[in-house]
Amino acid sequence: MPHIVVKLYPGRSEAQKQALADAITRDVVTIAACDEQTVSVGFEEVDPSDWAETVYRPEILERPDTLYKQPGYNPFD
Repeated sequence: MPHIVVKLYPGRSEAQKQALADAITRDVVTIAACDEQTVSVGFEEVDPSDWAETVYRPEILERPDTLYKQPGYNPFD
């Protein structure tokens, strides 16, 4: 607790992903008041052509009550 999954387009380097995972971990430890060893961070790369149906529709459009930060785009527009 907690496990964070970041979904993003392919193309980030391993160094970028590690830097992002480190930053997320630092903030989670500080804000959620938990130990660093309890935090895990994973990355799922999603092809841009699949984003609307595999991420946006099921996780954003159909679950707005779970979002604390709304995206500023709609791939269906």
